[in-house]
Amino acid sequence: MKKTIFAILAAAVAAVSIPLSLAGCGSDSGVLKINEVTHSVFYAPMYLADALGYYEEEGFEVEFTNGGGADNTMAAVLSGSADVGFCGPEAALYVVIGGSSDAPQVFGQLTKRDGSFLVSRTDEAATFSWSNLEGKTILAGRQGGVPAMTFEYTLKNLGINATLNYDVDFNYMTAAFESGIADYCTMFEPTATEYVNAGKGYIVASVGEQAGEIPYTCFMAKSSYIQSNPDRIEGLLRAVTKAVKFINENSSTVVAGYLTAYFDGTSAESLANSVQSYKDIDAWVTNMAMEEQAYERLLDIIDSAGELERRVDFGDLVITETAQKVYEEVYA
Repeated sequence: MKKTIFAILAAAVAAVSIPLSLAGCGSDSGVLKINEVTHSVFYAPMYLADALGYYEEEGFEVEFTNGGGADNTMAAVLSGSADVGFCGPEAALYVVIGGSSDAPQVFGQLTKRDGSFLVSRTDEAATFSWSNLEGKTILAGRQGGVPAMTFEYTLKNLGINATLNYDVDFNYMTAAFESGIADYCTMFEPTATEYVNAGKGYIVASVGEQAGEIPYTCFMAKSSYIQSNPDRIEGLLRAVTKAVKFINENSSTVVAGYLTAYFDGTSAESLANSVQSYKDIDAWVTNMAMEEQAYERLLDIIDSAGELERRVDFGDLVITETAQKVYEEVYA
């Protein structure tokens, strides 16, 4: 169903490609509109770049909107209501497979592993083993999305038989879990820590630490936007690359101080713990140019989930030149 929706959207965009590409351009407005798959400390570098004035240095402002799922994020990109989408690369892959005269391309990768943490109803952190999931039900995301497929792939590799509940929209998984649905739930930070602090559950494992490295969350835009706005694309990559460098060179407490404005109601202490959790699992890339080997592993995961109609060549979906250039400049 997800792939069908993407194909329909791609076809609709192709039918009116000229006005939509102009509507989504945004190069004269001074504002770059980014639709993010969800709002999380997992994406701290993206917000930190704003707090530190890195986007302003590049000559534009950033407007974030929460898509609440990769399907919604890609719909925003295809319709032109967002200039850039930030979500799992599978969203762009499905559109390319479906066919489009102005297909999205991935131009930068930010996270290199799953950023969710497995939350249990019972206090089993000290004794937790992944075999505990045998025969249990887990809320791990929407079918066809990278979070759910990565989780499923991990369970297969471990030889564990469990049931993944795909029926709950991404933004409502935590509420569904609290209401009594499933035995475990995957949560991003700071949601996981806040849930634990409220006495509602227990973090028992890092999904990303177990699953290994894949291109998890990336920046993407329609080909027309990338071609028309090369300076804007390079500026975004430079700002976020600098922000990752800042995180790696400063304490989580310092970083959290800049993030409080982006997470209303979340304490600086909770944010610092969340940032440290992601630093501990080495969540962020320093070079935002995706590696082909990582891309092929992602295709293996999607294929294993039965969601891959055909493999798409790396160069047909991913652009690396600008990200590589920015990396060499920032780390010169």
